[in-house]
Amino acid sequence: MTFYRQVGSIPPKRHTQHRRPDGGLYAEELVGEEGFSSDSSLLYHRGIPSALVDARPWQLPDQTLTPNAPLVPRHLRLHALEFKDADPVTGRRLVLGNADVRISYSAATEPSPYYRNAIGDECVYVERGSATVETVFGALTVGQGDYVIIPRTTTHRWVPAGPDPLRTYAIEASSHIAPPARYLSRYGQFLEHSPYCERDLRGPVEPLLAEGTDVEIYVKHRGGGTVHVVPEHPFDVVGWDGCLYPYAFNIADFEPITGRVHQPPPVHQVFAGQNFVICNFVPRKVDYHPLAVPVPYYHSNVDSDEVMFYVDGDYEARRGSGIGKGSISLHPGGHSHGPQPGAVERSLGVQFFDETAVMVDTFRPLDLGEAGLEADDGRYAWSWSGRGPSTPA
Repeated sequence: MTFYRQVGSIPPKRHTQHRRPDGGLYAEELVGEEGFSSDSSLLYHRGIPSALVDARPWQLPDQTLTPNAPLVPRHLRLHALEFKDADPVTGRRLVLGNADVRISYSAATEPSPYYRNAIGDECVYVERGSATVETVFGALTVGQGDYVIIPRTTTHRWVPAGPDPLRTYAIEASSHIAPPARYLSRYGQFLEHSPYCERDLRGPVEPLLAEGTDVEIYVKHRGGGTVHVVPEHPFDVVGWDGCLYPYAFNIADFEPITGRVHQPPPVHQVFAGQNFVICNFVPRKVDYHPLAVPVPYYHSNVDSDEVMFYVDGDYEARRGSGIGKGSISLHPGGHSHGPQPGAVERSLGVQFFDETAVMVDTFRPLDLGEAGLEADDGRYAWSWSGRGPSTPA
């Protein structure tokens, strides 16, 4: 994130003395990407950020991946999954994944533990509900439709608000997640053709200070998980500045790009990671050529798997397939996909699509997590032909 922000108390010059009211020094910590060659922020702690008093293994939720074999498109029903007394971190269930990205889902009512992902950035989409995301940088109030971008190693926790479950769709990268480069100037400012800009991003506005001793932080890292016990509360940052921090962006603030004929999926892109992109489809005016076909044409993404999470509205191209709110469609590379039978004809003359969906395209094949296997309806692959292997011709 290249948009500079300053929060709380910092000294006028970097790497100079910043003293506490009692005369002692605050501990300065640089949090930076790609060594010292990319975005960073400077944080000023009351305690020593490196201090540990204990560490023990943390058994992660089931991370098993099973190849998509036989290779078929799939419909995964996330709302059919069960979650008991779950929190938004340890209660995540793995739906899909590969070496670059893992997609999980949760429906939570309890606060998460303090948590740090040491593998990569997270993009968490809030499908339903609201929460406070407490972080070492400060707090974010988030709700339905928010993307929450949490940089790698950021200590944070989710605190759901209200009686209804907080439903979140977590996209966990093995890299960093950022706006697409084509939306940005060479200095990092959003360009005029970008479908969103700096004004749409919400970052922490004040420090979040807490007291406590021997606090547990759940750390996800390559090879498993570890619980670190720190002597003082991790939320001890009196101030920070820089260009790396958690922020929220609401899908309703994405300005759709439309045209006279059907626009390809890259116009819907919102974020990018290494070997994957995140797009969103929002309510919008559709193609206005007099002979336009508003629904997508059949297409073979030979280099990518396509994952569509259907959040709201009526997804015209999938009508009749069984897909609805809370569904995922997985269209793997190597298989052509497109609208269901009858969708093209029904779309002719339509001027507006009322749909909200989050799409992830990966450039390496996706495998099925334990939740993906459980949520598979087993029928979607035959929805274009109208019959499957057990149905006579």
